Amino acid sequence: MSAENAVDAVTAPQGTERRRGLSRLDLRRLGRAALLGAAGGRDRLPDAIEHIAKVHRGHHPRADLDALRRAYVLAEASHRGQFRKSGEPYITHPLAVTLILAELGAETTTLTASLLHDTVEDTEVTLDQVREEFGEEVRYLVDGVTKLEKVDYGAAAEPETFRKMLVATGNDVRVMSIKLADRLHNMRTLGVMRPEKQARIAKVTRDVLIPLAERLGVQALKTELEDLVFAILHPEDYARARELMLAHNAAPDPLEKVADEVRAVLRDAGITAEIGIRARHVLSVHRARLKRGGELGGSDFGRLLVLVGEDADCYAVLGELHTCFTPVIAEFKDFIAAPKFNLYQSLHTAIADRDGAITEVLVRTRQMHRVAEAGVVALGNPYTTADSSDDGERTDPTRPGWLSRLLEWQRDASDPDMFWTALRDELAQDREITVFSADGGTIGLPAGGTCVDAAYALHGEAAHTCVGVRVNGRLASLGTALRDGDTLHLLMAAGSGPSPDWLGHAHTPAARIAISRWLAAHPESAEEEAAAQREGGGASRPVRTPDDTPPAEPIAVTDRPGAAVRLARCCTPVPPDAVTGFVIRGGTVAVHRTECPAVARMTSAGRAPQTVRWRTETPAAGYRVTVRAEALGRPHLLADLTEAISAEGVGILAADVEPPQEQRVRHTYTIELPEPGALSALMRAMRRVPGVYDVYRTQARPMAATSG
Repeated sequence: MSAENAVDAVTAPQGTERRRGLSRLDLRRLGRAALLGAAGGRDRLPDAIEHIAKVHRGHHPRADLDALRRAYVLAEASHRGQFRKSGEPYITHPLAVTLILAELGAETTTLTASLLHDTVEDTEVTLDQVREEFGEEVRYLVDGVTKLEKVDYGAAAEPETFRKMLVATGNDVRVMSIKLADRLHNMRTLGVMRPEKQARIAKVTRDVLIPLAERLGVQALKTELEDLVFAILHPEDYARARELMLAHNAAPDPLEKVADEVRAVLRDAGITAEIGIRARHVLSVHRARLKRGGELGGSDFGRLLVLVGEDADCYAVLGELHTCFTPVIAEFKDFIAAPKFNLYQSLHTAIADRDGAITEVLVRTRQMHRVAEAGVVALGNPYTTADSSDDGERTDPTRPGWLSRLLEWQRDASDPDMFWTALRDELAQDREITVFSADGGTIGLPAGGTCVDAAYALHGEAAHTCVGVRVNGRLASLGTALRDGDTLHLLMAAGSGPSPDWLGHAHTPAARIAISRWLAAHPESAEEEAAAQREGGGASRPVRTPDDTPPAEPIAVTDRPGAAVRLARCCTPVPPDAVTGFVIRGGTVAVHRTECPAVARMTSAGRAPQTVRWRTETPAAGYRVTVRAEALGRPHLLADLTEAISAEGVGILAADVEPPQEQRVRHTYTIELPEPGALSALMRAMRRVPGVYDVYRTQARPMAATSG
């Protein structure tokens, strides 16, 4: 039996007392009334199941209640003799969880599984018995929320249990609906636990369950969980916010006057609408107090909620509000045309009265309101109308697929601690953006996601070979943060790999895990890339144009039998440079110029140098080298430099322009020389460009600037 299933609750937030109009769904008040029954007796459990059935029929008039009756009989018999830490019969817990889901409008299968959700974990009932009695769907849901045993998993039991639930949720989001309702009742009844355990459970709820409730759109659960966590982790701030709410409730609400004015405006316009006051919950009031510097006005304790019948009516209401009141344009958001990733739809606006008092207004249809409160629970069984994928797996009813991304990267996070940390980081992202790939597809990313994140979201581990990117048609660095609606064209080159600085650009667990695994498997390449970045002054990796293909490298040979040879990117040696080599992954010999700082580092680390020499024949593809030009910033400098390079018959493979600093700029070019002797003439031609005061090969600057 879970130690979290305690009963005597911490003083739980009740929210603002119900006012005239439309309040948020108060699951706690409804749940207490149902469990106590009309006469208030805690042992009147049949009354509880009857109340659940009545609430369920309110949402689903034609529901077959026989499965609920049988599930209750099995759950009550299985848990008989078990008690919660407060002394209550254990059956009160699955009843309370089921009632929460019934109030949200969950369908019969979810409620059946909810009544049984602890039977397999805490009693002798088996999953096979659940399948035989209630079918495969109920068995799957019960299995999805059943915890893994600590005796088998030790400290990894909690993260692995959440991994198991998330994987199950990937095929059926109703698994997580039951888990959220389960956690809500446990949080309500956490008072008998030791303070340190209350805090631990509250932190996990804050870091994992509340973000999941947000992503699934179940606001009624999310807001109460937030207040319960707030009360445990920040009791003084919680008490202060409650005092402010009680003081506000004792006086006339200024929003009532605004609501009456809005009713009159919409009535005169012939728009049928239901208007009420949506009170803020405790944590929301606390946040408003911090935002306002401690001073709260009457309109800071709630918002107007306008409910209409059709989508078009929402915009009609918006037009009247902005015509008859002074709109605060900065506060307008259209989540109907562009819904949030958690199914939420509404128009958000704010209006000011003659005295300048600002009132926030939400406008939505009644169906939008239901989804805004209950999220995926309001969909009933989302799989009865949604098509399954071709491989038989159920599709993700959430938009635009955050759950699919999470399931993708968790497979690579084999270590429980890595998974747990990555999960919290993933869920800490509270907004999503959509970017478009060059082929017209879409990529969903958390807000703040970069081109590196997009590359791994689109290509998985194949993104290791990404060498550059165009964002909205312009060359950009891989660390560029993307915005909603950006168009992305990734540039790939076989044989390349990620550099360590990619970890600083990666925001998503999928990207970080893939990069970390590659770097751990290729430490020599990681060191080489790091050296190139250090010697390049921190410049981003050069960008290859999409029509270019990687040229064959200049031919060098080594005395090491059978070893392949590659030229180091950090110093791009060309004949007749003095060179040496070091063995890297796969037995390949990396060739460096002798003055390259990487040579000193590898030698001091005990790496044995390898003898290498240039072949006498000229390679058909020419010689690749990297040069840098430093200049005073001016218009058309890039065009003039590229023209000077082209005039020497030299091909440009990649270019990188760093942001100007104190009117000085630095351009880095990776070029293909027809012969090594062309380098000196090229560097002289680049120095003749007006504004250019130095041209040199990357690293070992004093020698390179003169050795040409």
